Amino acid sequence: MKKTMPDEILAQIDVGFESRIEELTRLVRIPSVSAKGFPASELRCSAEAVAALLSDSGFDDVEVLSQGGGHPYVMGAWLGAGSDAPTLLLYAHYDVQPPGRDAYWRSPAFEPTRVMDEGEAGRLYGRGVVDDKAGIVVFAGALRAWLERGTPPPVNLKIVVEGEEEIGSIHLADFLRTHHERLQADVLVLSDTANLATGLPSITTSLRGILNVDVRVRALDHPVHSGMWGGPVPDATSALSRILGRLFHDDGSVAIPDFEADVVAPSRAARARMEALPIDEAEFRSDVGLVQSAELIARGAEIYERLWYRPALSVIALEGMPIAEAGNQLIAEAAARIGVRLAPGQDPDAMRARVVPFLATNPPWGAEVKIEVEAAAAGWRMEPEGHAFEAAERALRKGYDRAPVHIGCGGGIPFVAPFTEVLGGIPALLLGLEDPICKAHGENESLDLADFRRAMRAVAVLYYEIAAR
Repeated sequence: MKKTMPDEILAQIDVGFESRIEELTRLVRIPSVSAKGFPASELRCSAEAVAALLSDSGFDDVEVLSQGGGHPYVMGAWLGAGSDAPTLLLYAHYDVQPPGRDAYWRSPAFEPTRVMDEGEAGRLYGRGVVDDKAGIVVFAGALRAWLERGTPPPVNLKIVVEGEEEIGSIHLADFLRTHHERLQADVLVLSDTANLATGLPSITTSLRGILNVDVRVRALDHPVHSGMWGGPVPDATSALSRILGRLFHDDGSVAIPDFEADVVAPSRAARARMEALPIDEAEFRSDVGLVQSAELIARGAEIYERLWYRPALSVIALEGMPIAEAGNQLIAEAAARIGVRLAPGQDPDAMRARVVPFLATNPPWGAEVKIEVEAAAAGWRMEPEGHAFEAAERALRKGYDRAPVHIGCGGGIPFVAPFTEVLGGIPALLLGLEDPICKAHGENESLDLADFRRAMRAVAVLYYEIAAR
């Protein structure tokens, strides 16, 4: 006869909740930015703080490990359920994005600040608070709640916390190969995704891929006086503007031929789930910060389809001459980065073969154009079928007191597919804490603390439900 989830475990999470907020606050105070130009010593400090937290929460054999000269990994395990019990492999990352513009933060990026009048339990502001240090505390706090009640969870746990996710998980593939045997598990659980809305638990079943292309245009070997030379002489910024102007039709669709070739349409079940999701266009506009005069390029349920199942292209960086430094001159060199989000199933190499020639062919006025591909990774998708997804649905319903939904993600996590493949094609549960207003990667990144509590409750239940066969 199936036993029920002990309610005292959830009660223990409530008892220790303020302590979990304190643990998260201590982690967020460490400026663990993995981008170039920031001190690597802070990454080491953060890894050691994560290791201490895991050990204090009940994980055994916690280690800080290096791989190929990269930022350190943290590994640990709790195997008290025995060899016959299933094993969850938990993944999170402790590295964070650069803080951005200090003047735009409501409080300093690495001085986490709780605002009590936002949400049931308030919101916590700080860089990395939701992406992804909260995930670390959720996994650890759920185990702690079981152990503090003297009732060990019926599932084995392994955990990996990396320090390079924000720079592309450079050494993760090598790390997985090196520690393949230690990482064997039945289900992978990642904490680095989003919920469709605050308080609405969501299971992510698809991710888009990415292709970043840098375009560099050179028209002169040095800047020249715009009055003395402007007219007969081309300049790099104008040539680049012409190239970028070719990318879109007036309706916002991408003008590159076959840009949507090889797109795999969502399954009938996936489309039905997507069309059943709530969509409030006014709220969507507000969440993204769209100015009043701007028009959405998609409407209704098509918003989700374009975000999750179709490719997109954006100009995500421009270089020329800053306005504050500009003189009356023709600019010699200019550059742009084109960000392409690939639909799940699209091949990065095939997309590269479409985008690069389109950008390089027929340069305006014969300007020099050089193209470099900065990053390329495929997307991922999985049908939410089988015991692991059923267990996750039950756990989220219990933790959030609300039925979960299945969603896609417009962003990408490039290592999900290789991660699951190295481990024999195990199911991957992508459960996150971000909500539409959290501003992950931007200034004023924040975490809804009521959802923080709900997620911890859900993960504690997941530890039970995975074993309840």
